[in-house]
Amino acid sequence: MPKHAALLGYLGLIPFFAIPVAVLMDILSYPQAFAFFTQYSAIILSFFGGIHWYVAITDPKFSHQLYVAMLPSIVAWLALILFADARTLGVLSLAYVAVLIYDKFTLQMAPAQIIEYTRMRVILTTLVVTSHVVMVGLS
Repeated sequence: MPKHAALLGYLGLIPFFAIPVAVLMDILSYPQAFAFFTQYSAIILSFFGGIHWYVAITDPKFSHQLYVAMLPSIVAWLALILFADARTLGVLSLAYVAVLIYDKFTLQMAPAQIIEYTRMRVILTTLVVTSHVVMVGLS
């Protein structure tokens, strides 16, 4: 996997840590931070469907992945519209873990770069879910 791709993945963590810190430093109120955090989290979760889209259009044996590609976006959107409390963070956290588990099992036969991507995702998902727990603790 290109180093700049990994760097961008890790830089994507900044809002997950900056928003809770902004609450602790009284830069943002919790309701404001909650809105920013959940919206960003939903956008990033939606992004994870993209790898399935890519795999499906580049390798015919993975064409079924086109259907899976849409699920993170739908779950993220539903979490935003159905809840406005800690349940949103819970649904998003569970979805991050579920997508990671699914990716680890279904993308094993994908090209080497994608295998590296899923390894990096273990670290990223752990940190993202931890930041969700911190946001719940701040409420």
